[in-house]
Amino acid sequence: MASKRTEELNKLYLEWVAALQANPEMPLDEMRHMFTQWDRITGEPGGVDYIETDVGGIAAMWATPKGCAQDRVLLCAHDGGYVVGSMYTHRKTYAHAAKAIGCRALIVDYRRAPENLHPGPVNDMARSYKWLLDEGIRPGHVALIGDSAGGGLAVTTILRAREQGLPLPAATIPLSPWLDMEATGETFETNGAKDLMVTRDLIQGMAGMFLGESGNRQDPLANPLRADLRGFPPIYIQTGADEALLDDSRKLADLARNSGVEVTLEIVPEMQHVFQFLAGTAPEADAAIRRLADWVRPKLGLA
Repeated sequence: MASKRTEELNKLYLEWVAALQANPEMPLDEMRHMFTQWDRITGEPGGVDYIETDVGGIAAMWATPKGCAQDRVLLCAHDGGYVVGSMYTHRKTYAHAAKAIGCRALIVDYRRAPENLHPGPVNDMARSYKWLLDEGIRPGHVALIGDSAGGGLAVTTILRAREQGLPLPAATIPLSPWLDMEATGETFETNGAKDLMVTRDLIQGMAGMFLGESGNRQDPLANPLRADLRGFPPIYIQTGADEALLDDSRKLADLARNSGVEVTLEIVPEMQHVFQFLAGTAPEADAAIRRLADWVRPKLGLA
């Protein structure tokens, strides 16, 4: 049975759904303001310094745990359907991950849609990755991580880097990834009564804002389930069993496996979308972060 503390996330999702239902034409700036509450459910990790910076013209934030390896980096892409969320809403969650791994985290404040339509966000993330390499960080010392839309970017950033002829990172960790712009997963129905926030209508609406009216929902840089993953670095997918987007994770794992890519799919019972936001609050999130840290540490050459 899920711990009592997971109800903090359930309560937040139900608040957001109620607000959107009450105001279906909610202005974008009001929606973005509402989602700034995201980090209220995340415990402060402590022992972490935060420094805002610029990475090739893109705003970003370093989260540096005390005593961590300075030459290993977790490159982070935040959630929000490419439309809401920021490096501020995700600061604590990715600091927890960096602290568990023993490295620095670079949380990218990629420019959001609809002002920055696809492929804008993936280009911003790829530019941030190249900036790290230009700063002298070895590709084998970089792992990507992202949640939901950011989980998509944790895959498509590598696709874009490969197109640009850049050496690939050591690993990638999509958390509850949103990948399928066509929203074809059966778990929209089978988990429809369990998922407290994500619906097919919500995903299709976000996809329209991200891609624009004439956007291609099968473009591999938007929908990596359509991509060629051969030669990809190892992938660790972590998702909740109660998610409407669960099939996205399953399909990515199948695609990776069939492409000869090392892949681990972890489906955590009773958990909602991006339950890792409960880091420092709920034991399920803390345990999940410890597991992903144990997996990626040797990939980065950390003991």
